[in-house]
Amino acid sequence: MSKNKTKKALQAWEEKVEKRLAKVPERKEKFETSSGIEVERVYFPEELTEEYMENTGLPGEYPYTRGVQPTMYRGRFWTMRQYAGFGSAEETNKRFKYLLEQGQTGLSCAFDLPTQIGYDSDDPMSTGEVGKVGVAIDSLEDMEILLDGIPLDKVSTSMTINAPASVLLAMYIAVGEKQGVPSEKLSGTIQNDILKEYIARGTYIFPPKPSMRLITDIFAYCSENVPKWNTISISGYHIREAGSTAVQEVAFTLADAIAYVEAALEAGLDVDGFAPQLSFFFNGHNNFFEEIAKFRAARRIWSRLMKEKYGAQNPKSWQFRVHTQTGGSTLTAQQPDNNIVRVTIQALAAVLGGTQSLHTNSRDEALALPTEESARIALRTQQIIAYETGVTDTVDPLAGSYYVESLTDQIEQQVLDYLKKIEDMGGAVSAVEQGYMQREIHEKAYEFQKKVETGEEVVVGVNRFRIEGEKQPELLRVDPSLGKVQRAKLEQLRERRDNDKVNETLKALRNGAKGRDNLMPLILDAVRVYATIGEICGVLREEFGEYRPV
Repeated sequence: MSKNKTKKALQAWEEKVEKRLAKVPERKEKFETSSGIEVERVYFPEELTEEYMENTGLPGEYPYTRGVQPTMYRGRFWTMRQYAGFGSAEETNKRFKYLLEQGQTGLSCAFDLPTQIGYDSDDPMSTGEVGKVGVAIDSLEDMEILLDGIPLDKVSTSMTINAPASVLLAMYIAVGEKQGVPSEKLSGTIQNDILKEYIARGTYIFPPKPSMRLITDIFAYCSENVPKWNTISISGYHIREAGSTAVQEVAFTLADAIAYVEAALEAGLDVDGFAPQLSFFFNGHNNFFEEIAKFRAARRIWSRLMKEKYGAQNPKSWQFRVHTQTGGSTLTAQQPDNNIVRVTIQALAAVLGGTQSLHTNSRDEALALPTEESARIALRTQQIIAYETGVTDTVDPLAGSYYVESLTDQIEQQVLDYLKKIEDMGGAVSAVEQGYMQREIHEKAYEFQKKVETGEEVVVGVNRFRIEGEKQPELLRVDPSLGKVQRAKLEQLRERRDNDKVNETLKALRNGAKGRDNLMPLILDAVRVYATIGEICGVLREEFGEYRPV
């Protein structure tokens, strides 16, 4: 790139900044340090070389190494989400409202295990698990209670749901209809990433092929009807929780993303029709600088893949937009207050890495679901980073660090090496079926655990600096009678709903599953007449079968 072209690129970027400022003004007229030193919007090397522009570039510009927005947090902070969901819809609704009152800017919902694998609370498979690790949602009635009093045209909601993502999304759309909020005004995310379930997490229902069909059906439906919705959150988080390295987290997440893109293209969708609605979900871990570099490398690789390999024309299709959650697997039951420090470091790395959304884990999550006090401290951690540290006053403040730039380059190369191996195996689906990614993760997890046990890796409070006889903090307990209450609610629902209409919509869904119809409108019809998640997933189980790992 010649000096003239570089100058033009900088001028074009400055024009883009001015346009953004008209829509999203910066938070202050002037940013400065506590000593009164003015903080510039962004800092550059003295000379913008060709190599710099190609690999690092300008904030909000391809290849997005420095962030997906030209002004980043000077204009708007990341969305502050606290993951919440436990017991009944009523209890979770109260927690949602509490967190919003405390300054949270988006909702993030956890579902119990039966909901995640498509069983009703009164199914024998659900015994002992109702409401334990998230909220129990059996029907539209529960979703109405969960979102009661929450304006869906003003609040963005993230739902950690995968195999039955289409059903929960349909319930959310139906609640919006009842609130008078049209689907085109709804904003949020469904995780909807089934490949990582086979790799690392295990809450799958259907085999890969019909699961991919459901995902591409959601892509197609939302591109036409729910344009503000992120139709998938391709998740490296759970890959990292299973024991992967940072490089593996990026590589396997992007391999899964490539599989979803190619499945959508094979289904006849236009890349620029669905790609802007793709989003990602990363883990925030302890190795501070590696975590920052991980985000920068992922943005660069993804933008080049989408532009050069898949021919996307819309710049929004090139953007790697990511939600981050601090590392659950790093939390310790011993000395749980230490987890506040771990979470702070991890959250700071995610912010310096340029995340668009952030959840901070609570100190007691290695022991139980978080108490209100613990959730508030976790949220305050984000707010202190945002308002008190100054790290949000300039874009990508660690760009130009010899160490961070070197780490970014090395992570990128190692990720590309993994992607080549997976491509040679036939892609992510084939690699999953062969157990390749699972073995790679297990090997690294085993190596790390051996180092912890020998003391080579220090975990404060666990294998060094221990306290004998420490007291356990007060924990949140889920009402053990919840399963009984949910079963009674289901019985009453089935008695008063129009069961003829339910059966009619389930029959239509069955016929659709046998053919090639987009299943989202059929699932939405069933949800509207209060068919349950178990009934809907039951029909699909019968038609698609269930996945059994080799």
